[in-house]
Amino acid sequence: MAKDVSMIARSRFNPGLAVAVLLCGTALVAGCKSTGDLVVDEGVGISAVRGACPAVGIPDYTGDITTFSVPGNTTAAALDLTASMTNVRTQCNDSGAKVYSASTFDVLGRRSDVRGARRVELPYFVTVLRGGTAVISKRVGTVTLDFADGQERAQAHGQASAYVDRAEATLPAEIRQRIVRKRKAGDADAAIDPMTEPDVRAAVARATFEVLVGFQLNESQLSYNATR
Repeated sequence: MAKDVSMIARSRFNPGLAVAVLLCGTALVAGCKSTGDLVVDEGVGISAVRGACPAVGIPDYTGDITTFSVPGNTTAAALDLTASMTNVRTQCNDSGAKVYSASTFDVLGRRSDVRGARRVELPYFVTVLRGGTAVISKRVGTVTLDFADGQERAQAHGQASAYVDRAEATLPAEIRQRIVRKRKAGDADAAIDPMTEPDVRAAVARATFEVLVGFQLNESQLSYNATR
């Protein structure tokens, strides 16, 4: 699954977008007030302050899980249970050497056969990704749905936490200065986007961390989500 998460994240990683996240004063899920603002009064440059908190999100195709009563049969007649992960909420403490990100989320489940009480344990992963491709850590937990007799729907709550090294999530001062430096008309590099420079792009990628949360799916479940 770590490979699957890495591939999904690789396909959506955008260094230009990463700069917006890196230059934002708070984590992505908390909102960004001045991401990539252009300063035009004394030249052109990016004016913002970078925060160390990682962005938190659910990778594509991993926010839902579907099970079937007959192995290999994915028709509606064999549908057993569906569940979705939603309402991811995150708090981040970046005051120490280790940045601590703590998230909660809801799981909403629905079953086809409502006869009898039933408990369903669903596995989920919490992965720390660096630069959109490198899996730094991964752990798997479970969230439990309890259906009462005759009950079609159930809801559960899960938690996800992760640590990121603050020093590794901090852009080198020289790289940061090259990104935010104001450029005046007539300067040799006035029209050059600093993110086109390989060393700047590499530094931004190294300092970009994400916490990804999703259901721990097998290959058939991931394929079903991607093609349904």
